[in-house]
Amino acid sequence: MNVIDNIKAQVEAACKQTVSCADILAVAARDSVVALGGPSWTVPLGRRDSTTASLSLANSDLPAPSFDVANLTANFAAKGLSVTDMVALSGGHTIGQSQCRFFRSRLYNETNIAVAFATSLKANCPRTTSSGNSSLAPLDTTTPNGFDNAYYSNLMSQKGLLHSDQVLINDGRTAGLVRTYSSASAQFNGDFAAAMVRMGNISPLTGAQGQIRLSCSRVN
Repeated sequence: MNVIDNIKAQVEAACKQTVSCADILAVAARDSVVALGGPSWTVPLGRRDSTTASLSLANSDLPAPSFDVANLTANFAAKGLSVTDMVALSGGHTIGQSQCRFFRSRLYNETNIAVAFATSLKANCPRTTSSGNSSLAPLDTTTPNGFDNAYYSNLMSQKGLLHSDQVLINDGRTAGLVRTYSSASAQFNGDFAAAMVRMGNISPLTGAQGQIRLSCSRVN
């Protein structure tokens, strides 16, 4: 949030209480993908910011790393997103990191994981839950600093970091898309960009709804 707050401060200095934090986040997400070699898309603007915040609601809305395909499909469908949207948006895990506590169970309890891959992660993510919980690992160990389709190739090699990643290649409802995206980067880029636009249009506040926050980390 420090990056977003810094952007917001500069925007406020140039154009006070006009551009919402919601729009800044949407544009920053697009520009981050482009900066790392990924696709671009037109970001619809005009969102306003919420006057409330809820950690529990955010956690209940976000798909859990322990989800299987049925859970993932239902979670995305509840927001009007398709299976194709879900698999394409999962490809966003080509960048970013996860804490050990979210993938420990996969390392020690699942069999559909490459042995060398699991071994390389266990050093910083021990079996005991009393240590290493916040240790980080890249979601895509192949090209962690670039936006590409390597995430899907990783799944085919049993190198998905999260359970909710690896299940995509093990379920007939999603495996075909994983294989397609692993070899067709242009299709992945196009589907990802389209899905980002659809996700960005989920129940936005517009018009007189909400507010334009002065700081993105708190309500006015």
